[in-house]
Amino acid sequence: NNIGMSSLVSAFSPPLQLKLIDPTQYRFEHLATQMKWRLQEGRGEAVYQIGVDDNGMLVGLSEEDLRSSLKTLGRMAEKVGADITILREREVDHDADIPRKIAEVLIRKVPDDQQFLDLRVAVLGNVDSGKSTLLGVLTQGELDNGRGRARLNLFRHLHEIQTGRTSSISFEILGFNSKGEVVNYSESRTAEEICESASKMITFIDLAGHHKYLKTTIFGLTSYCPDFAMLVVSANTGIAGTTREHLGLAMALKVPIFIVVSKVDLCKRDTVERTVRQLERILKQPGCNKVPLVVSTADDAVTAAQQFAQSPSITPIFTVSSVSGESLNLLKVFFNIIPPLSNSKEQEELMQQLTEFQVDEIYTVPDVGTVVGGTLYSGICREGEQLVVGPTDSGQFLKLTVCSIQRNRSACRVLRAGQAATLALDTFDRSLLRKGMVMVSPEMNPTICWLFEAEIVLLFHAKTFHKGFQVTVHVGNIRQTATVKAVHGKEELRTGEKAVVCFKFIKHPEYLKVGAKLLFREGATKGIGQVTKLQPVSHGTGEPQPSQLDPRI
Repeated sequence: NNIGMSSLVSAFSPPLQLKLIDPTQYRFEHLATQMKWRLQEGRGEAVYQIGVDDNGMLVGLSEEDLRSSLKTLGRMAEKVGADITILREREVDHDADIPRKIAEVLIRKVPDDQQFLDLRVAVLGNVDSGKSTLLGVLTQGELDNGRGRARLNLFRHLHEIQTGRTSSISFEILGFNSKGEVVNYSESRTAEEICESASKMITFIDLAGHHKYLKTTIFGLTSYCPDFAMLVVSANTGIAGTTREHLGLAMALKVPIFIVVSKVDLCKRDTVERTVRQLERILKQPGCNKVPLVVSTADDAVTAAQQFAQSPSITPIFTVSSVSGESLNLLKVFFNIIPPLSNSKEQEELMQQLTEFQVDEIYTVPDVGTVVGGTLYSGICREGEQLVVGPTDSGQFLKLTVCSIQRNRSACRVLRAGQAATLALDTFDRSLLRKGMVMVSPEMNPTICWLFEAEIVLLFHAKTFHKGFQVTVHVGNIRQTATVKAVHGKEELRTGEKAVVCFKFIKHPEYLKVGAKLLFREGATKGIGQVTKLQPVSHGTGEPQPSQLDPRI
């Protein structure tokens, strides 16, 4: 039997199988072991290509050989406890007497040590582009009535329901079971039921589109560490308002982005095509350097998911309607196949490090006490874990105990690096906490600072940027006003110029790390950069240690 197998390099470059017909018992065991390894590498997912030889040539198989190969693949998946879904089949040699086909198959198995594979998608776009409506339709399983009924379940505040505009960050979930079928609120009454029956979970972070809520949008992009960003553009208004700004933010933070053109039911076909062409032009500009990929068939959606995962420059574009349901199934195919960006090896390395949890949200829950929401950046966190939280205004870290953990509203005993969750802290005083704090292992000895240096690029500034200027700085979950203490080597900066700048926080010291991405803004002024140097403060006093930065500061 001619069975081809490629060298297994990346977790998502599909293994190329020519045939899988009646393998010997030894060969079958070997292939099953290889499948298990690939599933571990892909954190529970792998895509196989049947009918392709070792060097990537599309040889194809007869109908009989293909069915036999798929049957063997099914037996292999059963042996490792996985499910298979045929993504697509196509003919490759149209001139042959016997049609020859290739097939792509998705293998999915929830790893033994976790509930489900979790991906976070930040939802961006201008106000009234249809972001919340689209999420309402995807997660509730019912189409919109054209007047925004689908989005009502997503709003958290009365003024949001009255105006139809999102002002806060809300989280919505869409699940897929091991066979690739959608699991949402249409069949499940609660989030717990969705979590129980889903083996892959897409968590949508619904961000505000209105310009006056820009700080909330930036906080969602910097602190929640989304895997991908979905930019929603209304077909009838095109690239308007904050659309360019949101696209620029995602690119500055290096979040892979794909685009959904919504409300296609309101426009004629040529209007939709004009909006798509407008998007293609912007994406191809020198500042973006993206390769647009318009998705119009299920085959395109499979290709888009695979190429998007392998190359950050590929930008899939979907054209959908939340009222008629047009092309929503293509978006679901895309979400079902899209793999996590980090593989198991990278996650393992993060889990080996000391615990570090970013505090993004703080609540008081009746009968539970103080609860914090956020992302575990590194390490492992268990129920009963002793951690320290800070820095306080005086630069101190306070002891606390994690009483219980919840992920997507389901109880969870162990939290692993990269996962988002809420932690109950029992009797800990809520007034001592604020967004931007970190909870870390007591042995970490975290570095906190008032002063830090960053290498920045000034994206836009109306006049000149100089010493004494005040900006709002965003680094991860930190958002605080800082003063420019020095611009090294220059008196002032203009739009498009680079420099190393020293900033000083105004209110309290923060926990920072060298290499962290930085975004700053003030009115029309905007810039991005990277933290290059810290001036740590000594713990407990909040006082700076002897300067390691510029001696003039």
